[in-house]
Amino acid sequence: MPARSKAQQKAAGAALSAKRGETKRNELKGASREMFDSMSEKQLEEFAETKRKGLPEHKTDRKG
Repeated sequence: MPARSKAQQKAAGAALSAKRGETKRNELKGASREMFDSMSEKQLEEFAETKRKGLPEHKTDRKG
């Protein structure tokens, strides 16, 4: 599943880095910490590899 915003893609990249031991878990904040706890490395890879071009900065939850 691709990331739906630039912020989501960046958070997945940070969480993936921590999963791989490249950064410390306690350095994560907010969405990246939640992603670290709830997603597998494979899922994080799918989000992190999403191209940023054309993505909105932040995902909006508004419908309609």
